[in-house]
Amino acid sequence: MKESKDIFEKNTIEFVTVAAEFCRLIESPKADRASFTDTMLKVLPLLYVKALLLPAVERIGDEELEDYVTEGLYQAARNDLSLLFAEKDAYMDVFVEDMKYSDRPITRFMSEDLADIYQDIRNFVHVFQSGINQTMHDALAVCRENFKLYWGQKLVNTLRALHESLFNTNDATDDTY
Repeated sequence: MKESKDIFEKNTIEFVTVAAEFCRLIESPKADRASFTDTMLKVLPLLYVKALLLPAVERIGDEELEDYVTEGLYQAARNDLSLLFAEKDAYMDVFVEDMKYSDRPITRFMSEDLADIYQDIRNFVHVFQSGINQTMHDALAVCRENFKLYWGQKLVNTLRALHESLFNTNDATDDTY
């Protein structure tokens, strides 16, 4: 079956591995902002590259995929991240469609962006844990599409903000790293 070939190919398995690690990091207690940020700066680029390498697949089923991440889980992740990032949470985003019509910068939050990415990735990982080939195949198609349309851009924007947070590039006297 074609769906079995796509879901068990090397690039898919590597993406699932990195995705599961990303979810584990979001769900586990964070030691401190600097070490969490440092880890995210290593995991997020891997997640992005592995998503780029996913096979192009089309959904084969008509049923909606099960969502693992409830509103409560989402809010818990977002709140934990917001507390961790504290005053470093907000950043200016210039890659927003609304920016064309605004004379003020658009503010985004790393906690919200990471929670949004987590929601999509965790739902994907949950479906993959089911072990049902057709559902896994459809989850792969949805995840790849959502990467292109939604969370891929959030990831790179957040990566820029995380870099700024860790290295504080606006303050030349900071030697955090």
